[in-house]
Amino acid sequence: MRIIIQRVTHASVTIAGKRKAEIGQGLLIFLGIETEDTAEDIDFLCKKTINLRIFDDPNGVMNCSVMDVGGELLCVSQFTLYASTRKGNRPSYIRAARPEIAIPLYEQFCNELEVRSGRRVQTGEFGACMQVELANDGPVTIMMDSKYKE
Repeated sequence: MRIIIQRVTHASVTIAGKRKAEIGQGLLIFLGIETEDTAEDIDFLCKKTINLRIFDDPNGVMNCSVMDVGGELLCVSQFTLYASTRKGNRPSYIRAARPEIAIPLYEQFCNELEVRSGRRVQTGEFGACMQVELANDGPVTIMMDSKYKE
């Protein structure tokens, strides 16, 4: 399981011209799922996400988590995080999980994030063509892969 986390001042998801979700200050999380992912991957990444100290403290030092600053959460599924560009110019997505595996894991990830954070998690729509708007704050962008825990 891979995630790209962006610290944002605001972010939103629009589908077919209609606003589906939006947040103010917080984290925009892009989530990629592969076939071998399990609840252990979800547990690891949810815990890291809500405890990641990437918000400024009163001294301007990145020492606060999204929980510390009362930030919001938006999670968007993104199978392209498993793009392979090793051969040719057309990416291969063979490592990305098929919807029958990915959808339940995506929903479980969002639910676990809600439970751990005590906050409602805004979401995109799995498989939809989405327009994601954001203002990256910093910019701060962090990538994590649950297969590389050390």
